[in-house]
Amino acid sequence: MLILFTIAAYFALLLLLSRFTSRQSDNDTFFRGRRQSPWYMVAFGMIGASISGVTFVSVPGMVMQTQMTYLQTCIGFIFGYIAVAFILLPLFYRNNLTTIYSYLNQRLGRQSYRSGAAFFLLSKMTGAAIRFYLVCMILHRFMLAHYGIPFPLTVLTMVLLIWLYTRRSGIRTLVWTDTLQTACMFAALILIIISVVRQLGMTPAEAISAIRADEGSRIFVFDDWMSRQNFFKQFFSGIFIVIVMTGLDQDMMQKNLTCRNLREAQKDMCTYGTLFFPANLLFLSLGILLTILATHKGIAIPTAGDELLPMFAATGLLGQSVVVLFTLGIVAASFSSADSALTAMTTSCCVDIFRRPDDEHLRRKVHIAIAAVFIAIIIAVDNLNSTSIIDAIYTLCSYTYGPLLGLFAYAICCGKDTNANRNEGIAPYIICLLSPLVCHAISLITLHATGYHFGYELLMLNGLLTFLGLAAFRR
Repeated sequence: MLILFTIAAYFALLLLLSRFTSRQSDNDTFFRGRRQSPWYMVAFGMIGASISGVTFVSVPGMVMQTQMTYLQTCIGFIFGYIAVAFILLPLFYRNNLTTIYSYLNQRLGRQSYRSGAAFFLLSKMTGAAIRFYLVCMILHRFMLAHYGIPFPLTVLTMVLLIWLYTRRSGIRTLVWTDTLQTACMFAALILIIISVVRQLGMTPAEAISAIRADEGSRIFVFDDWMSRQNFFKQFFSGIFIVIVMTGLDQDMMQKNLTCRNLREAQKDMCTYGTLFFPANLLFLSLGILLTILATHKGIAIPTAGDELLPMFAATGLLGQSVVVLFTLGIVAASFSSADSALTAMTTSCCVDIFRRPDDEHLRRKVHIAIAAVFIAIIIAVDNLNSTSIIDAIYTLCSYTYGPLLGLFAYAICCGKDTNANRNEGIAPYIICLLSPLVCHAISLITLHATGYHFGYELLMLNGLLTFLGLAAFRR
């Protein structure tokens, strides 16, 4: 009952913020927040939106299989955010864009534009659904199932709550609610770490020493070129993951485009991009502390890394207060990413697909339809079984975001503004569909022939294939 009260109280706060920020509910407010958002609030809120509930649950357990090598990717993230801030943001602000895919229309043509928007919707719908599925599954399995609540009802209720506080002012509301959700998430994370350290009977200094001495604290892998955890694979993959999953993603860029001007947007992006590394360091440190605690108490460590933190937190092994903190943390993190995903997909459908950015009636109907499809996909992947959901998401994005990387690279390097609204035929659609298939075939052939296992670098290969396909078609 305490868990349900926590969720209800948290949702009441979100509704209160939504009411405060939704005095204006036109499309400019919903899509762009009237470009009045303070950059520091956007930056703080974007940390929570980027982390999501998957990070809260999955990253601590990554130390069981890959140690702290995920931080190599996070180092690449920093350079990726810098690239987005000083290469992509100036293009988007200079053209005063509502959706970033309009840039493809200006540089390449209508079909490339619609291909980019369609791949965004596909990528975001599947990726966001998988992220939110994990949170719904955790809440249902460890908490709500005890009350006889079926899983579809859990999903329906969670998505309905998000729809209620985003339906009027969209992105304007999210800038404020994301700030609250990020604060709640980090407060929960820090308090859980403190609780684990107390359970171990350690001082903070002793806990840091124990983390450094643990074999799971290894960060860098330079000696094994065949490993997916090799530094250079992880580092360069991290750069391109940020470029496509932030810089070429309407969901992540929409909040950045609500800042008053380009300079503030760049400060916002560089700030939260830098903070992403210490945030993930905290999550991974928590994972090591939990494995040490399990050894001290003689508790069997789960085989799936995604179940490490839930096993301790949601089952009461760390006390009832941690149960509440865990619930608050994953709800805050998951709402912060899912609400912006629904808003961004609504924006892209209205502006890019239907080409009716001023139709408020259409926007309301699309918002409801996106929420309904979101619910259906989450329920459909209920049987998904992966040792690491976050790894599955990055692998999926390598295939679905790759064409976006190729499209934007070609538009920036080889496109011309005189091509706006040019009819290109079906070639861009075919190229964007074939590139992931060819990329997957190359991955399988390479693995069979050499034993080399492609990791997140599939994203770069996929983008290169799309770029080369567009270049060949243009000639």
